[in-house]
Amino acid sequence: MKKNTKNYLNFIPIKNPDITWSKDASGMIVLEVTRNGFFDKIAQKFFKVPAKSDIRLDKHGSFIWNCIDNNKSIYHIAQDVKSHFGKSADPLYDRLVAFINILDDNKFITLKKEGA
Repeated sequence: MKKNTKNYLNFIPIKNPDITWSKDASGMIVLEVTRNGFFDKIAQKFFKVPAKSDIRLDKHGSFIWNCIDNNKSIYHIAQDVKSHFGKSADPLYDRLVAFINILDDNKFITLKKEGA
């Protein structure tokens, strides 16, 4: 069995330019997901799936989203999170990597190898 040896700290998250986002009244980030593919249109027509959904990030997610500047590595973002939230961010790396994976899996970001 092959063990996953990817070191996420050496990657730079790049925001998807097709994702629309904004800040709500309390300063939290809201990501807008628009469904306009062929199967999305069918689901909207027959199953009443909304054409647009809003994903509201919490204070940690919003802070991380604001740290993603398409230049900072995940390691440097982790340092920013640690200095801003302190102990409340623990376990820092596990939570950060899990969040980055969620963003990547949902195509909100892509990951670029640092130095590539």
